[in-house]
Amino acid sequence: MFCNQCEQTAKGIGCTVVGVCGKNEEVADLQDLLIYSLQGLSLYALEGRKLSIVDEDTDLFILEAIFSTLTNVDFDPDRFVELINRSVELREAMKAKVASAGGKTDFKEAPASFIPTGSVADLAEQGKALDFLNNLDEDNNIRSLKQTVLFGLKGIGAYADHAAILGQKDLAIPAFCYEALVMLLTPKLPMDDGVALVMKAGEINLRAMELLDAGNTGTYGHPVPTPVPLGHRKNKCILITGHDLHDLELLLKQTEGKGIDIYTHGEMLPCHGYPELKKYPHFYGHYGTAWQNQQKEFPNFPGPILFTTNCIQKPRDDYKDRVFTNGLVGWPGVKHINDKDYTQVVDMALSMSGFTDDVDNGQVLVGFGRNSVLGVADKVIEAVKSKALRHFFLVGGCDGAKPGRDYFTKFVEQVPDDCVVLTLACGKFRFFDKDLGDIGGIPRLLDVGQCNDAYSAIQIAVALAKAFDCEVNDLPLSLVLSWYEQKAVAILLTLLFLGIKDIRLGPSLPAFISSDVLNFLVSTFDIKPIDTPETDLKAILG
Repeated sequence: MFCNQCEQTAKGIGCTVVGVCGKNEEVADLQDLLIYSLQGLSLYALEGRKLSIVDEDTDLFILEAIFSTLTNVDFDPDRFVELINRSVELREAMKAKVASAGGKTDFKEAPASFIPTGSVADLAEQGKALDFLNNLDEDNNIRSLKQTVLFGLKGIGAYADHAAILGQKDLAIPAFCYEALVMLLTPKLPMDDGVALVMKAGEINLRAMELLDAGNTGTYGHPVPTPVPLGHRKNKCILITGHDLHDLELLLKQTEGKGIDIYTHGEMLPCHGYPELKKYPHFYGHYGTAWQNQQKEFPNFPGPILFTTNCIQKPRDDYKDRVFTNGLVGWPGVKHINDKDYTQVVDMALSMSGFTDDVDNGQVLVGFGRNSVLGVADKVIEAVKSKALRHFFLVGGCDGAKPGRDYFTKFVEQVPDDCVVLTLACGKFRFFDKDLGDIGGIPRLLDVGQCNDAYSAIQIAVALAKAFDCEVNDLPLSLVLSWYEQKAVAILLTLLFLGIKDIRLGPSLPAFISSDVLNFLVSTFDIKPIDTPETDLKAILG
């Protein structure tokens, strides 16, 4: 195996024996083979697009399949076998449609005629023989650009899949997935074409996040400022973690009136701010901090745990028996729910002790999406003009277990009292419970939401720039971002597409970025690696 798609990749180079995430060699090789098989499907689907042949099942499948290879989603080899075989079935069906319409079907690229072997072990050997990432291109810089596109695609797939679940779709997104996967097959891809593909990935991800935002807010309302308890109360309980609001809604409906409280973990925290979710009286509070601490937190939770989507480490044996997975998430030996019927989870919650006392650990505020922030835009603008508010910082992104992420805690702690910190995604759990006070009634720590709510943060910045009659890059706004997996890559590409400059990125720069590509990003967008909080604050504020 060779995998360098996440920030914590071994030795800052790549995982070659087992993934830092817990992914074993077999799963890694199967994931590579799945992407390879999707390239074959994409050749015919892209040709089909030229002939106005569009198949919704294929479009939805490409998003889900790409998403399944994102860090910390699926570790179950059997399910990758199903996805690989399904990709070939869809490829052959699309090939037949294209042939009937008189389109091209004589593709010479190897994925177009790939035939999967039967067993898990044999398929893994096929994947291993590809040495997929290393063979994307002979040229190190072109390979770097291709990897950037591929990893951005995985983030796009995640957001577009979530949006589709809520009924929000755009044919341009799967079309780009086909285009990009085919472009990855192009030998000696010109550098300019590679850069253009990277920028287009950022544009398409902006659309995917817009769709997901429309799905979330259209279904559950725009978030409103909401206090969320960090303690617990005496009652039966279920913990849900991940990203999917629809899964949470279904769990709330299926536990209504059963004497069970629902607690969030990780990126589910912002869900407490959505009006259509917060209306459930048993939607109570938030348990624990970020995902990297779950190995300490989860054994202490006195109820079942429902994992949705990614950013979840493989559960330890001492609590694995009460873990349930949903959607794409899966590990061998862990109970998986395929039909959204959470009866097993509910029954387990009722059989367990739950919390036997009341504990007050304070609370945090969520719900500062664009509607809430722009609803007090006049106060914000006046505070800036009166110099009561000097600077905005967006400090957020992915969290992880690698040393060095305490930078973000120290940074926020040292932000001067006349500055506001906006935050989003699970990176906020480094400092989400800090009491930073307020500036004229405006909280100094504003939780914008999940990682996909970068869309909301972008809209806030655009609106403020319009109010001040300037460009976004001229605002008193600095982005200090942490990254871990491929949704963060997709968001970064969106920021670059929008021309956002002077971004500080950490804890380390992507291992898949070559020195020449990095130099291009630095010279074009002034991207910087984080230094120390003191040095960076001084450089930003003077």
